[in-house]
Amino acid sequence: MKIILASSSPRRQTLVSQMVKDFEIIVPVKEEDMTQKMCMTKLCETLSVQKAQEVFEKTSGDRVVIGSDCMVALKNKRLGKPHNKDDAEKMLKLLSSRWHKVYTGLCVIIEKNGQTKKYLTHDVSKVKFKKLSQQDIDWYLSFDEYKDKAGSYAVQGISNVFVKKIHGNLSTIIGLPAHKLYEILKNEKLI
Repeated sequence: MKIILASSSPRRQTLVSQMVKDFEIIVPVKEEDMTQKMCMTKLCETLSVQKAQEVFEKTSGDRVVIGSDCMVALKNKRLGKPHNKDDAEKMLKLLSSRWHKVYTGLCVIIEKNGQTKKYLTHDVSKVKFKKLSQQDIDWYLSFDEYKDKAGSYAVQGISNVFVKKIHGNLSTIIGLPAHKLYEILKNEKLI
């Protein structure tokens, strides 16, 4: 059966490649709407469905389409992808010395023998950053890693030096709850 990841994220590609040897990548083109008025868990699931559904509708035959979306929240404030370096700096200052949550939705749509099945779930992990000095922030921003990253950081990248504690699953923070995807694929006898 053909397995398709609906994402351009190299991080998600790595996580899927750790479970599945052969898969395709088809990037959804619709822009994410982070302004939708709903709770974080519902929003990350909704955006995951939109990504998976868009790619599912562009393809045919027996297939599995995986969509995922990740967002960072401090209290109830959503921290999306920064618009620029100044925006990233503001986010990092907000995260300094504080716990925040990372919400990651997962949608898997499977068509087999003309029958369609959809799995929809999410996971939440917590991250605490150390106290960040202006020097820490300036050093980090010089690498441009913050670009296209929810909350302006990548836990598996350079910014891991800022992480003091993690509660929950690391893959959820990276951008795809691998433990949940594994169970779905195992349940469907795809691995």
